[in-house]
Amino acid sequence: MNPLVRTETLVKRFGDVTALDGVTLEIHPGECVGLLGPNGAGKTTLLTLVEGLRTPTSGSVTLFGGDPRDAASRVRLGTTPQTTALPEALKVREVLDLVGAHYPHPADVSRIVDEFGLGELLGKQCGALSGGQQRRVALALAFVGDPDLVLLDEPTTGLDVDARRRLWDAVRARNVAGCAVVMTSHHLEEIEQLAQRVVVIDEGVVRADDTLAAIVSGVARRRVTLSGLDAAQVESLAPDAAVTTDLDAGTVTAVLADSDGFIRRLVASDLPFSGLAVRGATLEEAFLSLTKGAV
Repeated sequence: MNPLVRTETLVKRFGDVTALDGVTLEIHPGECVGLLGPNGAGKTTLLTLVEGLRTPTSGSVTLFGGDPRDAASRVRLGTTPQTTALPEALKVREVLDLVGAHYPHPADVSRIVDEFGLGELLGKQCGALSGGQQRRVALALAFVGDPDLVLLDEPTTGLDVDARRRLWDAVRARNVAGCAVVMTSHHLEEIEQLAQRVVVIDEGVVRADDTLAAIVSGVARRRVTLSGLDAAQVESLAPDAAVTTDLDAGTVTAVLADSDGFIRRLVASDLPFSGLAVRGATLEEAFLSLTKGAV
């Protein structure tokens, strides 16, 4: 099956700054890919190259087998950038119809309205919407052309928890229906909820590209939480651990590579601990490990 997007040794420089440094990736039909990395890692730059908004310094990028700078290559693409800019004087229904008219086979607008919860907004001018409402409309517009691929850059920025979850459901429904999705997000829970594959970029380089489960399980660190000891006592048993204290819960947490060795030393120390719990790394812990803790 031919990839929707292919990049080969893609490099993008802005003066002396190298935003992307030899990125090779493929995005296939039906995938939902989470693109992770700290601020300045090159995530947005990668999306703008796929969208044809910028030209590579070297290497190549193809979209649906063609040059993304060619408008004909973008007719099956939907996007939501980080910043929302809707025509203030137009009503939401008018904007949906306007954007849909640019695609050869637009989606059923009533389906988009229902999935993204826009019914109560259709008669309102975009300029009268709140920031969160504008973000909902912008995300819906990425799907109104019934595209085969959607690029979402921080799609739920500014939304409350309930609104985020509703939009997760809408994006998930479009992905299940066959639309491939590539999304960046600082809400790591969002990536866990939606993505089957995770690509981690740091300093313009792909650090990891694997399934969500493999990224999480591949980080050889565990989180150990216990009560009855203070941070100094835990650090004396695990000098290399990252130790934090939750004063409200009365617990100390250590993130470390060798949890078994720590527990053996803990038991041998005869220190009065209780409530010991050990679990595997979360996606956030995996992400921080792969990017050396950068934020």
